[in-house]
Amino acid sequence: MRKDRRRGPAQAPAHAPAGTQSRTSGGGPGQALLFAALGDETRLKLIARLARGQPQSIVRLTRGSLLTRQAITKHLRVLKRAGLVRCVRAGRESRFELDPRPFKDMEEYLSLVARAWDEALARLKAFVEE
Repeated sequence: MRKDRRRGPAQAPAHAPAGTQSRTSGGGPGQALLFAALGDETRLKLIARLARGQPQSIVRLTRGSLLTRQAITKHLRVLKRAGLVRCVRAGRESRFELDPRPFKDMEEYLSLVARAWDEALARLKAFVEE
């Protein structure tokens, strides 16, 4: 069986157009795509740099890194497919900025998971104490 090396686990499936994944609080494929995109140290560092506010070029994001511009570009593509960053044109230059909306979706999802665990632990505690 031949593996398609162009698609990593954090990239959108070939049959789904980028950005069309469901981002419901139910933990569907959209949530998995977001968490998979953030499951890489380099991408987390890029998110942290972009969280400072200003859109940044690939050259600027590469500064201070041992990675090439091509490698940074590859990571930015994964983040863009997940909807975590967006590209803004500034003249001839492409700049990337953080899109805060998916982070709100993730926060809501994690709150649901936390509540479910709290409820499960409360039921276990009540059962053990009986």
